[in-house]
Amino acid sequence: MTIIRWFGLSIGIVFLWMVFQLFRRGRLRRFDFALAFLFSFSLICVSLEPDSVNILRDMLVFREGQFSRLISICIVSNILLWLLLFYTRFRWTAYVDQFDRLLQQLGISEFERQYPEIDHLPPVVVVLPAYNEAENISAVLTDMPSEVCGMQLAPLLIDDGSEDNTLQIARDFGAYSVRSPIRRGGGAALRIGFAIACQRGAKYIVTMDADGQHQPHEIEKLLQPLVDGDFDFIIGSRILGEREKDSAVRYAGIHVFNAIIRFLTPVRVTDCSSGFRALSTEALSRLTLRQDQFHTSEFIIEAAKRGIRIGEAPVLIKRRLTGESKKGKNWSYGLAFARTVLKTWWR
Repeated sequence: MTIIRWFGLSIGIVFLWMVFQLFRRGRLRRFDFALAFLFSFSLICVSLEPDSVNILRDMLVFREGQFSRLISICIVSNILLWLLLFYTRFRWTAYVDQFDRLLQQLGISEFERQYPEIDHLPPVVVVLPAYNEAENISAVLTDMPSEVCGMQLAPLLIDDGSEDNTLQIARDFGAYSVRSPIRRGGGAALRIGFAIACQRGAKYIVTMDADGQHQPHEIEKLLQPLVDGDFDFIIGSRILGEREKDSAVRYAGIHVFNAIIRFLTPVRVTDCSSGFRALSTEALSRLTLRQDQFHTSEFIIEAAKRGIRIGEAPVLIKRRLTGESKKGKNWSYGLAFARTVLKTWWR
């Protein structure tokens, strides 16, 4: 036998033994074991008897030649690898969803432990994801109204693993506050807040940043169109309203991604990166949200695909009060935002 056949035979035997040991110890499911066993056994057979590949060659209607068997193996292997990739991706997504539901349940349990007397939250809940915002959160909560559009309002802060006293300051100001078990990003923190608000009977949910960019007194602008029944989801737009000058590159990127989202969906938006939003819990229940970081575009694309009525309201978006943005550099933020847009649209 040639060296490559000896090499293939050795790899097949070793892999087959490893797979058997893992299955024997209960670390592999039956389907995974069958798949790995088939791969190892096929590699051993081809290494011992290369002519067995002739069956594949004949099925692909290749003529006999020096490389016909090798080409046949490459084609079939690529097909199998793609199938394996899709299967693995499906399994990975299922595990991520289960993990996300676990963290949401832990957040609900933490809320129940902190506020055992609270059976129902007010009709309007403002969910604020926060990470190291001790210097800014007090100003945001000071301006938070207690009532909007004739309904009571309550702020719900989800601390995303802060290393400062953001959580304690929020509790001192009387805001419902829960700490995420681990730091995963603003999108993941929002989903914990959504789970708590929906379970506790909220009718409308507003999302806003905890760094002072969004103005609490403008919540009514977002909520009124929902109360009037004109829309299900309202985005606060700095393009329709005002903004304090910040990064020119990032501002230009908003227009670029607005155009991309308009091309991919039937929805026309002017500010696809705004985290200042309001939506009904009924609309929220129809969305599949998975993004841990760049959740603004995911919201829009998911809502558009579900037929949710999307509108915009002019708002003022300021620079953050203190500290540096958690969004990263312009180029890395732009690439990640583009990846999220395409992934959500394809999903």
